[in-house]
Amino acid sequence: MTESRLRTLVALAATGSVRGAASRLTVTESAVSASIGALARELGVPLVEPVGRGLRLTPSGVVYARYARRILGLLAEGAAAALQELDPERGRLRLAAVTTAGEHLLPALLAEFRRRHPGVALALEVAPSAQVWDLVSAHEVDLVIAGAPPSGVEARVVATKPNELVVVAAPAVAEAFDWARTPWLLREQGSATRTRVEAYLASQHVAPPRLVLGSNGAVVAGAVAELGCALLSRDAIVELLSAGRLVVVPTPGTPMRRPWHAAVGAYFGASTWLFVRHLHACGWRPHGAPSAAAPGRAPTGTPVKVPASRGAADPPSDPPTGGGAP
Repeated sequence: MTESRLRTLVALAATGSVRGAASRLTVTESAVSASIGALARELGVPLVEPVGRGLRLTPSGVVYARYARRILGLLAEGAAAALQELDPERGRLRLAAVTTAGEHLLPALLAEFRRRHPGVALALEVAPSAQVWDLVSAHEVDLVIAGAPPSGVEARVVATKPNELVVVAAPAVAEAFDWARTPWLLREQGSATRTRVEAYLASQHVAPPRLVLGSNGAVVAGAVAELGCALLSRDAIVELLSAGRLVVVPTPGTPMRRPWHAAVGAYFGASTWLFVRHLHACGWRPHGAPSAAAPGRAPTGTPVKVPASRGAADPPSDPPTGGGAP
């Protein structure tokens, strides 16, 4: 049961075909089939079955592929943890963010972080909310910036930032706004913002026209182009509001307060803590009342050094000296 075989199974599950898995792994299709066959023999259960001219995972294969993905994620997480313990300033930090945060919040944050900590290797994945939290569950990222973690996800919030969702439109559309006729611009399936729009419209007992544009950037551009109105984070449209290209449409129940959350997975390493400190320095609020934190511990429960001159209620300023789950 080698790491290579587990990667082959995960690739097959992700791509849905032997050819797709072979292309992703840069190996031959016969190598994929041989690897899956060897893994099935070792487990004693069939992992794939023929369908048409190809193969698909059996129910057992689907279940085991989920475990394999988490195993690989834990291996990568362990490697990152070991590197962070050696030297936080030379560690590796894997970030994920929902689209709005990835496009409008993180660029400036990452640029300043790199200036302060140039030796930390950064990786960022931007995806819809459901995919971002799936990365956390699979141990494939160290820190996420999104809305509140959904139930069932093992994640701990370490910082928050105020965020408002407002209904906006181009001035001409806003002036002629009509609940029954003005189109609402929607994000793709899996977007938390789209879910909120649908829930909001249902709460208002209206069924206006809907236009799916597929990404946050497309929705913003569509609103500017007078295609309709949209529910957007104020952080994403500050300049457009200032320039008057978009205006806020006053509607019941808005603005909605939906704070940004920075959350960590199972391991809270030293390099990760450097980024959490950076968020706090940039105005993000430590999650939980600082006064409730025990002396010498970060608000998340991660041990830190506390200088004698600083009170226990002050936010910690040093990275943890020892790794481990918070």
